[in-house]
Amino acid sequence: MGGIGRETLIFLYALLAGMSVLFVYYILICLRRVIRHCAAAAGAEDMAFWLWAAGFIFGQMYDATYGSIRGYFLFGIAAGAAVGYALIRFGAKISVKFQKTLEKCRKNR
Repeated sequence: MGGIGRETLIFLYALLAGMSVLFVYYILICLRRVIRHCAAAAGAEDMAFWLWAAGFIFGQMYDATYGSIRGYFLFGIAAGAAVGYALIRFGAKISVKFQKTLEKCRKNR
């Protein structure tokens, strides 16, 4: 596959990479809520995460675009993070509605 089809697949690959980085960060946030940390430990975790994220994005970009930096790949990563954020927010709203529905059902018993 060549031309625009290949570029589209690379863009979709970048979307997935952006979502992956965002979801890993949300897992880190959830772990912080479960296990409390001091500010220094949280800062070290953030530093480690961003170093990992930079390496991960570099690796994905290198594999997908053969080492060249392409604007649509960077846009795809940002768009993937935005789509992932929207999905997380949508899931949170559904979860809240589901919990309220369960509470109403429990009260009616």
